[in-house]
Amino acid sequence: MDVRNCKDCGKLFNYIGGMPLCQACLKRLDDKFVQVKAYIYDHPGAGVNEVAEENDVTASQIRKWIREERLAFSDDSPIGLACESCGEIIKTGRFCKKCKDKMANNLGNLYQEKVSEPQVKKDPRDRAKMRFLDN
Repeated sequence: MDVRNCKDCGKLFNYIGGMPLCQACLKRLDDKFVQVKAYIYDHPGAGVNEVAEENDVTASQIRKWIREERLAFSDDSPIGLACESCGEIIKTGRFCKKCKDKMANNLGNLYQEKVSEPQVKKDPRDRAKMRFLDN
């Protein structure tokens, strides 16, 4: 069992995985997420800094939620992030649609099976031969 200190409050807790936060701090962060989501719904034209100030959350935390695709903004929203591959402005996630499609295509090409000549079936009697080991 892995015991760590909470990154936020410093209390000891049993770390299972994910963010190194205790259950109380995770709940508080989830409550903030719900609050931010409601604020963005009510104020669709608000920028990241305004949302952060009004909800007592860091702007980096809001950007993290956007990168994780937990938050998404409408096309007319002034909030946008740069695609990590090409730099195009996107509203959620890490990559634009064009770069996602390109990566999926590249991965698909890696796993595509090569077409090979049909294999000739071997006679099952060939592997049933008795073999001797030299002593």
